[in-house]
Amino acid sequence: MNFQPYTREAVADLLRGHDITPTHQRIEIAFVLFEKREHLCADQIFALVNARHAETSKATVYNTLKLFLDKRLVRELIVDPSKVFYDPNTTPHHHFYDVDSGELTDIPADSVRVEGLPALPPGVVAEGVDVIVRTRRAS
Repeated sequence: MNFQPYTREAVADLLRGHDITPTHQRIEIAFVLFEKREHLCADQIFALVNARHAETSKATVYNTLKLFLDKRLVRELIVDPSKVFYDPNTTPHHHFYDVDSGELTDIPADSVRVEGLPALPPGVVAEGVDVIVRTRRAS
């Protein structure tokens, strides 16, 4: 995604482009995601939004992230059952996940080759393949 919003007006336009009504809270949540250009969890987003405007509930953040997912504005990365991150980069790519630090780093899609996928069940199509390479510091 080449979009680099630096203003709330640009973020509002981005939301409209994804058929999302740009409310004040949605703009602030999207602004945090696209300003940071990092993989953030909902609690981090909540804290960053409320550091600026202490008026957004945790429920609003979670509901807004679900809406952003449904409208394909962000990707959801589940690195383990207790860790879910949101990625503002929706272009095809993969990730390194440092299990010690919790840091996610992008891997260009053309750097990973996947062969031998199983046959899909009848009536479905593949939407994508996400590869997360878990790493830890060598002893």
